[in-house]
Amino acid sequence: MAACAIRRGLLSTVSKCNRKRALRILSVIEYNTGLELNRLRLQCSSCGLFNFQQTRFMSSRNRPEGKVLEAVGVFEAPKHHGKYETGQLFLHSVFGYRGIVLFPWHARLYDRDVTPPTSESKQDPPGSHGSKEVKGKTHTYYQVLIDTRDCPHISQRSQTEAVTFLANHDDSRALYAIPGLDYVSHEDILPYNSTEQIPIQHELFERFVMYNPAKNPPFSARDTLQAWQEKNHPWLELSDVHRETTENIRVTVIPFYMGMREAQNSHVYWWRYCIRLENMGDEVVQLRERHWRIFSLSGTLETVRGRGVVGREPVLSKEQPAFQYSSHVSLQAPSGHMWGTFRIERTDGSHFDVRIPPFSLESNKDDKAPPAGYSF
Repeated sequence: MAACAIRRGLLSTVSKCNRKRALRILSVIEYNTGLELNRLRLQCSSCGLFNFQQTRFMSSRNRPEGKVLEAVGVFEAPKHHGKYETGQLFLHSVFGYRGIVLFPWHARLYDRDVTPPTSESKQDPPGSHGSKEVKGKTHTYYQVLIDTRDCPHISQRSQTEAVTFLANHDDSRALYAIPGLDYVSHEDILPYNSTEQIPIQHELFERFVMYNPAKNPPFSARDTLQAWQEKNHPWLELSDVHRETTENIRVTVIPFYMGMREAQNSHVYWWRYCIRLENMGDEVVQLRERHWRIFSLSGTLETVRGRGVVGREPVLSKEQPAFQYSSHVSLQAPSGHMWGTFRIERTDGSHFDVRIPPFSLESNKDDKAPPAGYSF
């Protein structure tokens, strides 16, 4: 009965979202991070829906036995237009974690699920699977901090670090990571507010923002955040996002140029790429294999096959519909392309291939120095 009450409360409060998406949000919150919702019985007399502003988030510890619920905050209506400001608290609608917005990025979204006019399409890279890529549309993403208390519960991600960078020494393969620094799409943010002065636990929280009760949201960027953003802009910038759906499995790819290093009298260019697979249907499936094609401007074409991704073969279901991971690639040329497929298995043992949308690997003209402040 309690679970049903929680489910009804969430579906009522997210009335402007479609029902299927709301069910996905609930599934992630319940099964993925241990965050639950406890609705107040405040109904609108005209429509019978529960007041969005009065829905209170609860966090749960010591799961699955001995649940301890703690108040987290109060839901706010999602923004369908405009952007969220620095200091906005939110829950991630797919992975369920608590976070805070640091600053926005304006990315170009290339969505192959949208049929482009002939004049707006452009050719794929050599050897790709032959469909056309949509002209990029501006889309808002956010640089955010993840609450470290929720990191152990984000089971459908291989890591909570979305930002890595090259080390500043002779080993060209050495990487550093900034834990708990993520990129979040505008539609994945479920905003809420809190009266706590330190609602998010992260070592950078108090370095980057300060409590300001006269402001809404009541957190302002410190000078250190603005300086850090400006100095590390080349390392953090999100510019292109690629998306394609095959048989209800949507693949989203975000590539990042990391810089160039010299190795054995040659230049090696490095990129990281973040991939999210999301099951948009009702059927339970499992990722079994990956097949990559990597084309370099130097004229080489490399094929990579293997089991799973980052050592895992994730299951995508209604309860846990998404899986996200990051990886890296290097070329001995300043640009190239990547594309490929994921082999997906159904519960009856049959398979199908999901296309990975082609994406460019482009280097910046000016070489990059290591980011400032990673010692935080």
